[in-house]
Amino acid sequence: MNTNSSYTYQQIAQAIEHLTATFREQPSLGEVAEKANLSEFHFQRLFTEWAGVSPKKFGQYLTLEHAKMRLRNGAALADAAYDAGLSGTGRLHDLFVTIEGVTPGQFKLAGSGLILVYGLFESPFGQYVLGTINGKIALLHFLNADDELEPVLTATWPEAAYENNPTTLQSLADRIFPSMAATTVGNEPIRATASHPLQRLPILLRGSAFQLKVWEALLKIPEGRLASYDQIATDIGQPTASRAVGTAIGSNPIGYLIPCHRVIKKTGLFGGYRWGVERKQAMLGWEAAQTDK
Repeated sequence: MNTNSSYTYQQIAQAIEHLTATFREQPSLGEVAEKANLSEFHFQRLFTEWAGVSPKKFGQYLTLEHAKMRLRNGAALADAAYDAGLSGTGRLHDLFVTIEGVTPGQFKLAGSGLILVYGLFESPFGQYVLGTINGKIALLHFLNADDELEPVLTATWPEAAYENNPTTLQSLADRIFPSMAATTVGNEPIRATASHPLQRLPILLRGSAFQLKVWEALLKIPEGRLASYDQIATDIGQPTASRAVGTAIGSNPIGYLIPCHRVIKKTGLFGGYRWGVERKQAMLGWEAAQTDK
C-alpha cells in the first residue's frame, strides 16, 4: 500500500486531521504543511491539485457551522429523484447506481458457489479493494495501512471463492474514480479510459431488508449535501430507529458509491465512519469543493 497515490492521500489526510482539530485557531499554511511533511509551496500545490481549492478554503468546508448549514439546506430525502441516483455529480460522470439484493436463499448461502473477482486500485481517498460477483459490484472497501486483505474479502461473502484479477475490473474502476489517470497491475501501468455518461452501475448487496432500505436511502443524498441519522430513519418510515440506522450505515460494504459518508449527527458533528473519520472528512470537503465551484 505504499504507492505514490496512497502516500499522497495519507499526507492530505494528516493535513485534514489537523485542520479539523484546529480550525477555530485558523492555522497558518506553514503549520498545516508541516503536518503533511511538505514545504508550504509543495503542500499548497499538492493540496489544490487534490481538492480543487486552497487548503484555507477547504478548511472552511470542515467547520461545524458549515456542516450545520449543509444539513439545514439539505432537501428532504423523499423529494430527491431516486431514479437519478448519482446523476449530476461531475466527478462520477453521471453514473446511475442501481441496487440489487440477493434472494433469501442466497443470503443464507453467504456466497457459496459464487466467485468474488477482486483487485486493488487507487482513488483520491487512498487505496481500495474492488470486488464483483457476476459483474456486479459486491465490495468497495478502503484500505488502511494495517488492514489484512483476507478478512476484508470474507466479511460480507464468507463462503464465496475469490479470484484476484484487477485487469478485468479496470474499466469499472475507471468509471468509479475517473479522475485517476492510471493505476498499475503488477508492474505494468494501465491507462484509464473515459467513461460514457449515464452508464448503469449495478451493485449487489447482501443484507437484511432493513439494511437494504437504509442503503437505498443513502443514494438519495445528492453530492455536496448532508443528511442526519434521524432524516434517514424518517425517510424509511421508521423515525424512532435512528440508532439502528447508524448500525446499518456502519456495515455498508460499498464505500463511496453508497454514500454513507454524507450522514452526520443532527448537531452537525461528523460522527464515525468505518473507513476512518479523516477519510470521511476528506470526502465531504472534496465533494463540497466540487459542488461549490
